Amino acid sequence: MFLKNIFIEGIQGMGKSYLLQKISEKIPEFYVCREGDYSPADLAWCAYMTQKEYQGILNQYETLANEISANTVLEGSHYVVCYTKIITDLPGFHKNLEQYEIYNGAIPPEEFEDLIISRYRRFSGSGYLLECAIMQNILENLMLFLQYQDDEILAFYEKLFHVMHKDRFRLVYLYSDRIEDHIKIIQKERADGRGNQLWYELVMSYLASSPYGRVHGYKDFDDLTAHLAHRQRLELRIIREIFKDHARIFPAKHWGTDEITDWCLHDGI
Repeated sequence: MFLKNIFIEGIQGMGKSYLLQKISEKIPEFYVCREGDYSPADLAWCAYMTQKEYQGILNQYETLANEISANTVLEGSHYVVCYTKIITDLPGFHKNLEQYEIYNGAIPPEEFEDLIISRYRRFSGSGYLLECAIMQNILENLMLFLQYQDDEILAFYEKLFHVMHKDRFRLVYLYSDRIEDHIKIIQKERADGRGNQLWYELVMSYLASSPYGRVHGYKDFDDLTAHLAHRQRLELRIIREIFKDHARIFPAKHWGTDEITDWCLHDGI
């Protein structure tokens, strides 16, 4: 059975991780790429380092050198370190590695675009099941930190789609017109045992502290849902105008695994 590369997307709270798990259970032959895993397409939650930077980290954290090496993939002249997969109580380790990520405005717009496009151009494999690898992480960086306008984002995705191996590409998009309700649900689901809404506080801080968030004075629940509604409209526009028949929209949390996998495995477009 030939497996295409299946990308799962949608704003926060749509059930992307759950869908990924259900598809992987039904078709275990997929190579699953969750956020933070090594992926040939995405670099979210991974450090992207030169040889000098990588060697410096190995020297600085000698006791973790074997674990760092085991979670590292060499790509050309750069090292991709899946550092969030390393469990350690060493003070500052994860914060230190975070500075080598390419998101959150860490690198200039031209460099970011070139890096993403070049990786997708090289991505010629098949049978990957990927979460948030083509929209969520890229779009949040473009919108919140690089402050691209919508038309600039569309232009980027046109360039990206042009270099992709389209015969192996399927996008499953989870959609809802009840964003506020979904966010309220995950506010409760992702709270700690004392009811502290850790996920919401983290996401709200991320949004409010971003350059876009500061410019627009974002600070509360309404601001978060307004941003997610904007992002969802933009993602649907990318699907309609660029991805077209390579993508299909499903209602969040009201889908059937068989329906989705049948469409993903279908040969025609």
